[in-house]
Amino acid sequence: MIENLFFMTKQEAEKRIIKLRLEIDKHRFNYHVLDKESISPAALDSLKAELFALENKYPDLITPNSPTQRVAGKPLEKFKKAHHLSPMISLFDAFSVEDMQAWQKRNENYLNQVWNKEYYCELKLDGLAISLRYLKGELYLAATRGDGKVGEDVTQNARTIKSIPLALTPVSLDQLLDIGFSKEEAKTLFFYLKTGQIELRGEAIMRLAVLNELNEKNKKEGKPLLANTRNAVAGSIRQLDSKITSSRRLDFFAYDLLLPDRARGEIIVSKDQLDALMRLLGFKVLKQNRVAPNLSAVFNFYEETEKKRNLLPFEIDGVVVKVNDLKMWPILGIVGKAPRYMMAYKFSAEQATTKVLSITWQVGRTGVLTPTANLEPVKVGGALISRSTLHNFSEIKRLGLKLKDTVIIERSGDVIPKVVQVLPNLRTGEEEEIKAPKICPRCHSQIEKIKGEVAYRCVNKNCFAVSWRRISHFVSKGAADFAGLGPKLIEQFMTSGLIKDAADLYSLRKSDLLSLERFAEKKADNVLALIVVKKNLELANFIYALGIRHVGEETASLLAAEFISAYLKMKFKKEKKINISTLVKFFQNKDREFFNNIANIGEVVAKSIYDFWHEKDNLELLSKLENNGVILNLEKELERLYSNKTSKLKGKSFVLTGTMTSLTREGAKDRIKARGGKIKDSVSLEVDYLVMGKNPGSKYEKAKKMDIKIINESEFLQLLDSK
Repeated sequence: MIENLFFMTKQEAEKRIIKLRLEIDKHRFNYHVLDKESISPAALDSLKAELFALENKYPDLITPNSPTQRVAGKPLEKFKKAHHLSPMISLFDAFSVEDMQAWQKRNENYLNQVWNKEYYCELKLDGLAISLRYLKGELYLAATRGDGKVGEDVTQNARTIKSIPLALTPVSLDQLLDIGFSKEEAKTLFFYLKTGQIELRGEAIMRLAVLNELNEKNKKEGKPLLANTRNAVAGSIRQLDSKITSSRRLDFFAYDLLLPDRARGEIIVSKDQLDALMRLLGFKVLKQNRVAPNLSAVFNFYEETEKKRNLLPFEIDGVVVKVNDLKMWPILGIVGKAPRYMMAYKFSAEQATTKVLSITWQVGRTGVLTPTANLEPVKVGGALISRSTLHNFSEIKRLGLKLKDTVIIERSGDVIPKVVQVLPNLRTGEEEEIKAPKICPRCHSQIEKIKGEVAYRCVNKNCFAVSWRRISHFVSKGAADFAGLGPKLIEQFMTSGLIKDAADLYSLRKSDLLSLERFAEKKADNVLALIVVKKNLELANFIYALGIRHVGEETASLLAAEFISAYLKMKFKKEKKINISTLVKFFQNKDREFFNNIANIGEVVAKSIYDFWHEKDNLELLSKLENNGVILNLEKELERLYSNKTSKLKGKSFVLTGTMTSLTREGAKDRIKARGGKIKDSVSLEVDYLVMGKNPGSKYEKAKKMDIKIINESEFLQLLDSK
């Protein structure tokens, strides 16, 4: 057959190529989505070979959605970052009937009405969340969840997963009408599917049979075995060489579909309708998913699923329960970093028993001591566990734990091992009481109990362990990011007397490094070159690197934004780099209330931030960093603020009240900040706009009295899109 292809004209070849693609995609869909073999593998391979030969003859006829383009590409040097259109949120966990009942009760209290809505139950797959973006019906971006806002571009690897369509399956009007869409809604959907952009989200998984095959192969070749399917799929997706990803034979199940600029429930009204649409578009959707009219039905589904769990061809760790009515999603909104409208109802985590051999007290970068239990090694959830954090001394007392006790270890969420229960009936009389340390295990200084807290802390601010962790934090990823300068090197520098704090890193000389063991010329040159580069630090990264108590990356970004906002109003020449002393002066001139008024910063964090900028030791470190040549780069922050120079929102302050139908409260805040606006929690003369949703509170009346501009949701959305 292939020999005859070379006698075809280009026009004949093009027609044949189109037919071959449709035929191959049909059988791909039947096999990889419907689990139905409609043609033998040999026959399918023959069709693929014919298509490949034609495309080789006429390479200009190759399109990105051709079945031949699933082959792995050249290895990547690194993954690029990919920003999600909307955050990929995490979920709250429930582990019991009572937890689920409490969740429903919280939602009833939030809505101030009795719950009478349906739920939708899905199997909670144990894999890796992936976002797929389609433009004009064709796949153009696949990204991992990452931190929820920014993931990694894994498009090349996703294209090797055969259950991910490279092009959406065409749908007809009748098909859309059959699953409940009106003609007008179908018309809108056709626009998105054919000419617009849609986003699919789902879980990439590895089937248990594939894991077993890979481990058999690895065992024969003397390679490490894969612990479980979750680790296996994560490692497979993050391979720079997509040939490796392809060989892992991953699968994909879709669980969500987003239409940009459309509110939840506006066109697709329910989660079961959304699943039906995804099936029509060529995606695998779990056939076990079902509507549950109430919590009793949810519990029945959960129990049935748990009983059949071991019969499934893949791993699951629970059930995801969602409100079926999609219009309710923006109404319920998000609290913290998770939604109110869905819950991960997890199975009991895997457990095992073992003995506590000893306790190690670790000294953190703030001097707080954390107890860690050293255990007789035991396998739990596919991993060998020999250590478990006990959090604090109060947790030891709560458990009634003694040395040499037999305990139950659980991998909470199948990730973090913890001691959940002591088995006192198995005691032999050799057990020993665990006492809070009185002397620091590292510097031998006194330990004090922190007033009002459960923590114990080393009183020595120069404690080796404290300094080591502070410096290690300073150089870590997300902070100053000294790639390659890990904790072991930091410890070597400290024990050799070369550094006492992070600022000393910037005064290291080549002769200092060459005096150390295992430090040759090249290694010394590499370290010094890195230090030179890291004298120029991004503002938010620097603030995070300082290790201010309770301040993570997100809070550091908020503080950086506050400084930049004020910096743009200053009269002196705007430079893209500033001295550390400029930053210190700015924050020293702010009272505690200033920090408390920043969105998402509470009183405890505000006090910690305020105290940091007024403590002598911290100020000395900051001065030393500046004297050693560290400069702060504002470019990223300025770029973010100037990304929309003509935005009417830049520098404007907003207060939100009431419930919006098209955006969550957090979503609205994010969009305001992205356009240079600021969020205020209370109404004052500094506020430019009050955004009024449904059922506004007292802020609305106060804004009217103060003659502050009040806009509704529709006006707010127009303002966001205006130039």
